[in-house]
Amino acid sequence: MNRSTYFAAAVVAALTLAACSSDTDVGTNSASQAGDTAESTGDASSDTGVAGPTIDMSAVETFTDLSQDHTEDSVDYDQSPAVGGAHSPEWQNCGVYDEPIDDENAVHSMEHGAVWLAYNPSLSADDVEVLRAFARGQSHIVVSPYLGLADTEAVVATAWGTQLRLDSVDDLRLAVFVATYQEGPQTPELGVTCGGAKGDPIE
Repeated sequence: MNRSTYFAAAVVAALTLAACSSDTDVGTNSASQAGDTAESTGDASSDTGVAGPTIDMSAVETFTDLSQDHTEDSVDYDQSPAVGGAHSPEWQNCGVYDEPIDDENAVHSMEHGAVWLAYNPSLSADDVEVLRAFARGQSHIVVSPYLGLADTEAVVATAWGTQLRLDSVDDLRLAVFVATYQEGPQTPELGVTCGGAKGDPIE
């Protein structure tokens, strides 16, 4: 089984588990106010069933008190990539992009329940293919390169008010994050489309 097929299967397995179990603890941290990152809770974890052992999700950061205002202006976000806050009236169509997208549009997509997989442009084609596999057959995932990530960061997974920074696309926490937060309980506008707006995804 190639890498992209494996991770696509991992997402399906994690989604199935999330749908069948109400006991899953995704192990998010909490933040006291917008722009503040939380301290690790230490022992939080989630058993996905995709890799055997329990997967520790305590590295997920949570941000609160995020504005949902619309603005035509560019926004100076506290986090990069942005996790929420004031944003463009036009959301980014979900799907795969091979060019960077604007934070302001991606934030609006996340308001609708999208998970944004913003990856380091230096990734190999094989690594990028792993990320693209996450979007196939899914309605609320955006995949795009992102300028300005640290050299050690491969991908930053973000949903509204939540973020996970990873140094490898092979990290199984990525599948758990996608399964947990795509149209997850953090979504301010659950059930709203992620299409019909800005952008022409390549797939």
